Amino acid sequence: MTPDELYQKSLQGPFILAGPCALETIDVALRAAEVLADIASRLDVTVIFKSSFDKANRTSITSFRGPGMEEGLKWLQRVKDESGLPVVTDIHIPDQAAAVGEVADVIQIPAFLCRQTDLLVAAANTGRVINVKKGQFLAPHDMRHVVGKLREAGNERIWLTERGSSFGYNNLVVDMRSMAIMKELGCPVVFDATHSVQLPGGLGGKSGGQREFVPVLSRAAVAAGASGVFMETHPDPDCALCDGPNSWPLDRAEDLIKDLLAAWSVDYVC
Repeated sequence: MTPDELYQKSLQGPFILAGPCALETIDVALRAAEVLADIASRLDVTVIFKSSFDKANRTSITSFRGPGMEEGLKWLQRVKDESGLPVVTDIHIPDQAAAVGEVADVIQIPAFLCRQTDLLVAAANTGRVINVKKGQFLAPHDMRHVVGKLREAGNERIWLTERGSSFGYNNLVVDMRSMAIMKELGCPVVFDATHSVQLPGGLGGKSGGQREFVPVLSRAAVAAGASGVFMETHPDPDCALCDGPNSWPLDRAEDLIKDLLAAWSVDYVC
């Protein structure tokens, strides 16, 4: 699937970005991808496999970050080859963009870096779909400047992701108006169902989370106009090496996606 074909599919129907927060082992990645590919096939929904080769913004310097770019891209290529799913992963510096663009179908810009001009331009220059997470500190209407940078660099294949806003210390809230506001910028909007329930730094040296609220927030976001839903999912979230407290259990992913598809099927009068 070409980047344009994937982007056109995102304009035509709902889509899911899902997978473990970080690439822990190739076995965990392949197991998750196999389950997600089966769900995609049986439910006839577009699924993009998500996982990071390097989580550069962990709370503690001792936190697990991933296998690094060289090994991680090999794993992601194998996931693509064996599952047939497109893949999305993050970049943190402009120099990573070209190499990542050789493997990833979607390049993701982390929320903390969403205003970094050189990073956005480098990502745009790959020609891939670009998914930008709205900063926890940023108003949804201010994402117009992010969109403008990407379009000025020649890339119109843009998704914008709502992942919650800082609300005091160690807490996030979601303003559902954000979905409608960012849609006005002419891009599909994604709701990050699992980072939105994160409690940043809430466990001292690492982040906590309230995964029990993932279904209610993601259903609300779909009703509010989100075209896609992002979720970190893991075979054993309580033992995950990254973002376990807010990750959704892999064996419950199908049920959640079924609920979301039902929400997407509602025709609203106003």
